Amino acid sequence: MAYQAQSTNTIQVTVLIAGRPYLLHINKTDEALMHRLAKAINDKITAFQDSQPSRDLQDCFALALLTYAVESHRANQAAGLIPTY
Repeated sequence: MAYQAQSTNTIQVTVLIAGRPYLLHINKTDEALMHRLAKAINDKITAFQDSQPSRDLQDCFALALLTYAVESHRANQAAGLIPTY
């Protein structure tokens, strides 16, 4: 059995996204960021649920993910990290 030592800067954090817990191993300096991001994701999911009540939770989760992917892609393009298509 292999043992992998964890860095002393690594902590375990559980965040709830769409009502489900996710255990993360993160750098302790990122803890507040992870909680803010989880809240932002949950807020986006809730906004989709409120604006599109016929959609189920999985659809709203996917739409929130796509929204953040587009925002990330645009930010990377603006920073010159990826080419424009």
